[in-house]
Amino acid sequence: MITTIPPQYVRRTLVRLQSRGYQAYLVGGCVRDMLMGVQPHDWDICTSALPHEVMEIFPTARPTGLKHGTVTVYINSRSLEVTTFRSESSYADHRHPDSVSFVGDLHTDLSRRDFTMNAIALPVDGLIRDPFGGIEDIKNGIVRCVGEPERRFEEDALRMFRALRFAARLGFEIEEKTMSAIERKAPLAETLAAERVREETEKIILTNSPHMVYELVCLGLLDAYIIKRSPDARIFDALGHTVKKPLERWALLSMIMAEQGMIGSVEDFLSSLRLDSRSIRIAANCRRIMRNPLPQTAYQWKKLLNAYDVPTVSCAVRCHDALSGEKRIKELKAVLKSGDCFSVKHLAIGGDELLELGLRGRELGEMLSFLLDYVMEYPENNRREILLNLAAGSEE
Repeated sequence: MITTIPPQYVRRTLVRLQSRGYQAYLVGGCVRDMLMGVQPHDWDICTSALPHEVMEIFPTARPTGLKHGTVTVYINSRSLEVTTFRSESSYADHRHPDSVSFVGDLHTDLSRRDFTMNAIALPVDGLIRDPFGGIEDIKNGIVRCVGEPERRFEEDALRMFRALRFAARLGFEIEEKTMSAIERKAPLAETLAAERVREETEKIILTNSPHMVYELVCLGLLDAYIIKRSPDARIFDALGHTVKKPLERWALLSMIMAEQGMIGSVEDFLSSLRLDSRSIRIAANCRRIMRNPLPQTAYQWKKLLNAYDVPTVSCAVRCHDALSGEKRIKELKAVLKSGDCFSVKHLAIGGDELLELGLRGRELGEMLSFLLDYVMEYPENNRREILLNLAAGSEE
């Protein structure tokens, strides 16, 4: 039962299309979310109106995907996509249809969609069209393909990742035939762009069930990026014990995989998935930090922070805590909260003052390192006069 009411601009769009004699329905994720009592973030409409007819009805509309029949309608600074009913031809690249044909009936349009939960249509009158039993599957918590699962995955191999992502995000089970089809069609994942694999994998590890990434591994969906599959599913449970942020979860995932011998290196794995250079650097450094015991004293924490940086050390400690069950992050937070100096830029004196003492080049750098090490051990002495005396005294 739908209890969420679409915003006025969405209802107005549906009404205007229908008043011109066209069929118009809310469709896809927004209907699924409404059925689950979740407020949709995006609204999609499918219609029997052709793209040029939609643009005639809505003069401010813009063609944003004419090849696929999609027009973006703007009403009072709000926007939503309106797409013509369509059928699709073969998928040579297992990702995009070679061509699309506009059709006049809703059933044909719904039959090309990925999962039953996303093949439900809702008109203004509220009489839901659900030809594939999507409502029942939502009630039962089931991810099921529309029609033949193997055909759906041959059309778009990314749907296999989406099936697991919906299961992880919604807490659903994947229907048996759908899961069997994923197992058989998993090799098609190698045809997908690394960026799309990364996006879907990240969405999974950022759910409340990030351990579901193990299913990607054991089904073979990540074979193009790993050396071998891991036999141990339990180790992936640690992903749910760290903060729900991309950096921390990618770092922990790559660390787990490296420890299991599933990947050659953190850098190679994350680079192959086209992660950004900062995330790759931090994740790789986290693995280096984790090869040694964590600091036991404030001085050691500051030395580590100086050797790396706050984001890297914080990420490494969170990964450690997720794997060990400890709470060492509290120690790091205490050091950071103290305001103690662990960087040359926070010393009470700088290079210019050392230049006035006659220090140059290598000697200047060594003096800064000496003063920083002194201040990290004796933080209360990070005062200009004390450090100047130390620097001057060492030259006598």
